[in-house]
Amino acid sequence: MSSSPRRRILSPRRVPRRGIVIAVIVLAAVIVVGAIAAVGIAVTQGVHAMLAQPPAVGTTVIAPQQSKARIALENLPMDADATAGTTYLAGQPTAYWLTPEQDPIGTVGATVLDLIAQARDQNRATAMVVYGLPDRDCGNHSAGGLSPADYPRWVAEIGKALKTAPDQQKIIILEPDSIALTSECGDVATRAGFLSGAVDALSSTATWIYIDGGHSAWHSPDEMAQLIRQMGIIDRVRGVATNVSNYQSTYDEFAYAHALSDRLGGTHAIIDTSRNGVATAGATWCNPSGQRVGDATGTFGDDVVDTNLWIKPPGESDGVCNGGPAAGLWWPAAAAELTSGVR
Repeated sequence: MSSSPRRRILSPRRVPRRGIVIAVIVLAAVIVVGAIAAVGIAVTQGVHAMLAQPPAVGTTVIAPQQSKARIALENLPMDADATAGTTYLAGQPTAYWLTPEQDPIGTVGATVLDLIAQARDQNRATAMVVYGLPDRDCGNHSAGGLSPADYPRWVAEIGKALKTAPDQQKIIILEPDSIALTSECGDVATRAGFLSGAVDALSSTATWIYIDGGHSAWHSPDEMAQLIRQMGIIDRVRGVATNVSNYQSTYDEFAYAHALSDRLGGTHAIIDTSRNGVATAGATWCNPSGQRVGDATGTFGDDVVDTNLWIKPPGESDGVCNGGPAAGLWWPAAAAELTSGVR
């Protein structure tokens, strides 16, 4: 009787101990490098946050290369006076208005990156007005804006671009007139929701957001403060912007800003002085005659008013009124008048 063959017991292939050691060392090195990188990023972000400074007296912003004044010089026929006025305004530090008509979804982020690059090259701040809220002007001269579905996408694209430059001072004026007009437009909750989402999307290191604060000849400080509180965002922004696209005197706007601050827990303010050089328009807000440009950006400030800024670009029409073209279009005659005796 034959015996059964002896079975061989196969042992698993041995992995050389040296290979295991090397693999462990490599893995540990990757982990250490990743940890160091993460710490470095966190430290860098912390440093940028610590060094970020809000606008103040002496702040200077860029004169955007995309300004309508520069475009007009290249494309619009103008007489000598209008050309001189437009040339002067093209060189002045002024906010750039981001609108969906001019900078739609898909291109607005690139525009923001370009403005930031200009600011970095010139060692200046950049000031941008975000102006695309659904039903933004309640059917008035600047009516329009994005759809409720597109607005969050648009501001998200802007916010993504802002976050790329934590080392750069960026001033954001969020939706002028949006709060002061709330009582006329209605649907407070919907508007508050859009603005709240925009604040969340735009907030980032060295980005200073100012929401609509109306102006001294519109709502009383009590009324305006109440409207602002209804938005639920004042504690998440730097402060309010007053006199945007209006003509009230700097003195009146300082007093008004202080009154709002007293009612809103000490919030800060920034004041538009682009066209209040004579401040004789009174209640007329649409292309009043006889006006002049005001004090340059960074001239004034105190413990409440961070500084003044040219927010509305002088030379752009307020709307089809008093001889002007459609809102936002370049008006050579206005450029000449606003700079008369200044340039």
